Amino acid sequence: TAAGLGTNAVISENFAKQLTDLPAELLEHILCFHVLNHIDICNVSCTCKRLHDVCHGRGKVWAHQHKLRWPRLQRFYQQNESYDWLKEFKTRHMVGQQIRRTVESISKRFFTEQFTIFSKIVIFLSLGAPEHFCADELLEILNSDKRKCLTLKYYAKKILYFLRQQNILRNLKVFLERPPELQSALEGAVLVDQYCNPLADVTLESISAQIEEITDKVKKNLRVKNATHPSLRASQGDCFVLENLEFQKQVICALNAVLYDQLQYKGNERDYYNPLNSYIHQVLLRRTGIPISLSVLYMTLARKLGVPLEPVNFPNHFLLRWCQNQRRSDDIYDYVYIDAFGKGKQLAAKECENLIRHQVGADYYSAISTSELLLRMVGNLLNIGKRGEGNEKSYQLLRDSLDLYLTINPDNVQYLLLQARLYFHLGIWPEKVLDILQHIQALDPSQHGAVGYLVQHTLEHIQHKRHPVEPEVKKRSVPEHRDVLYSVGLIMKHKRSGYNCVIYGWDPKCTMSQEWINTMRVHQLSKGADQPFYNVLVQDGTCRYAAQENLEPHSAPLEIAHTEVGRYFSEFSDTHYIANEELQARYPEDIAIDVMLNFSKSDDETNSFTPRMA
Repeated sequence: TAAGLGTNAVISENFAKQLTDLPAELLEHILCFHVLNHIDICNVSCTCKRLHDVCHGRGKVWAHQHKLRWPRLQRFYQQNESYDWLKEFKTRHMVGQQIRRTVESISKRFFTEQFTIFSKIVIFLSLGAPEHFCADELLEILNSDKRKCLTLKYYAKKILYFLRQQNILRNLKVFLERPPELQSALEGAVLVDQYCNPLADVTLESISAQIEEITDKVKKNLRVKNATHPSLRASQGDCFVLENLEFQKQVICALNAVLYDQLQYKGNERDYYNPLNSYIHQVLLRRTGIPISLSVLYMTLARKLGVPLEPVNFPNHFLLRWCQNQRRSDDIYDYVYIDAFGKGKQLAAKECENLIRHQVGADYYSAISTSELLLRMVGNLLNIGKRGEGNEKSYQLLRDSLDLYLTINPDNVQYLLLQARLYFHLGIWPEKVLDILQHIQALDPSQHGAVGYLVQHTLEHIQHKRHPVEPEVKKRSVPEHRDVLYSVGLIMKHKRSGYNCVIYGWDPKCTMSQEWINTMRVHQLSKGADQPFYNVLVQDGTCRYAAQENLEPHSAPLEIAHTEVGRYFSEFSDTHYIANEELQARYPEDIAIDVMLNFSKSDDETNSFTPRMA
C-alpha cells in the first residue's frame, strides 16, 4: 500500500480517509518503508494536511530519507539532538548539484596545463554548507561505476584531496599550539600520515585501537613473568610512570618479545627509502619501518605500560633513551639507548656511534620535543621526494612534505625557496608563489637575487594565463599525418620494454630536443626520429614518449592503472578508452580510427590485428 501510495501519488478519497485515521506513529512507520524515496515522500506530503504534518522536517520520515540517501553522514549527527531533517536533505541535495556542476566545468578550463585547481576549490569552500557535505558528494562521485565518468572522478579526487588536506593542516596547527607535554608523538605521526594519504581511511582512533591490541599482548607476556606487575592493573588511557627500575626492565623485555619475536616487526633495510616506512598505518600493516617510525611505535607502547622513553634526534639513526637514574639527568651516560630499528637493542652512549661509524658530540644524545620529532619525520619524506624520478608521485610527496614542514617551521627560508621553485617548475598556483617569495624577502633580504628572478618569471606566467594559446588540433586527414597508425585511447604494448600503456597524444615526427634524442638513442631505431611518436600513460604510473615502431596494439586490452587516465578519458569500453570532450577536440578524427580498429580486431581470427587507414 505504501509503495503504491508513493509511486503513483494517486489516492482515492475513501482510501485517504482510512489512511489518515491511522495513528501518527503507524503512519510514520508506513512512510519509512524502504521502497519509498524522497520524491515519493514529497508527493505524499502534498496530498493533505494530515500527511503533510506527519512528514514534517523534524520527524522520523525525513530522518529516514536522509539516512537512506546519505548513510556516511550519520556520524556527524548526535542521536540525542533534534534536527530539521528536511532542511538538511535540501541543503545536502543542493550542495551535491553545485559540486557536480563545478567538477564538470573544471576539465574544459584546465585540460591543457599542469595545475592545481585552487581557484575552483574556493567555490567549494564558499558554498556555505558543512564541509562534510562536500566531501560526501565527492566520495559518491568516486564510488560510482568504476569504468565510467573517469574525467569527473579525476577532478573530484583532486578536490577531495585538497579539502581533506586543508582540514588536516588545521588540525595540525591546533595540535602544535598545545603545550609540549600534551603533544603526543603518535597523534603527530597520524597527522603526518593523514596529510600524505588524505584519501586513505586513517584515524587516530583506529591506530590507537591497534596499539591497544599490541599493549594487551605485552601485558599477557608480562603476566607470565610477573603476575603482580603494577602495569597489569593499568586501564586503557591511564597515564602513569613506574618508579621501580626493575619493573621497567620487565616491561621492556616483554615489549621486545612481543614486538620483534611474536609479531615479527623489523627495520626495512631492503627498501629503506620507501615512503610507506614513514606512515604509521603502513608500519602497523606491514610490520616494518625506519628508525623514527618504529621508535614512535615503541615509545608509545612503553609509555602506555609505565616506561618513560624519550626520543633522541641521533644523526642518520633515530633512537630512544631510557634513564637508569632515579632522577632526570643531563649526563648522557645515565641513559640506555634503544634502537627500535634494531629489534630493541640496548646501547651505551658511545656504542651508538657504531651505528653511524663516526663520533658525535653530547648534544646529539639529548631528548627532543614532539614538534622536533615531526620535523625529522617530515624531513625524511622530503628527502625521499627529492630523490624521486621527477614523476607525478614524487612531486606530490615533495609538495606534501614541504607543506607539513613549513606548517611546523614556517620561517625556514631554505624550504620556502624550495616550495616556490617547485610550484614555479610545475606551473601551478602562481599567486601562491608570489606570496611565498614576498615572505622570503621579508625574512632574508639577501635572497633578493633568487626571489627577483622567480617574481619576474611568475608574473610572466600569470600574464600568459590571461591570454592562453589555443591547443593544436591534429586531424588524421592532413597529408603530413598519413604515417600515424594508432589513435588516442588505444591500449598498446611496448615491444622492447614490455610495458602496457594507453595513447593520449601523438606527433607525426619526434618533437623532443636533440639532447633527448641522443640520450634515448633514437638514432638506433630503423626510422629514427622521422616517424610518429606517441604520448602514453604507462601501467607503472609513468608518462612516456614512444616511437611507433616500438608499439603494437595489445592482444588483450586491459585497464591502465594510471592516476592521469581520467584527465584524458571519460570511459573504458572493454577494448579501448573513450576520449573525453577535451581530448576529442584536439584529435577530432581519432574516434573514427577507433571504430575501424575495433572492426579490424573482430575480423582477425588470430586475436591480433593490424590498424587500417582510410
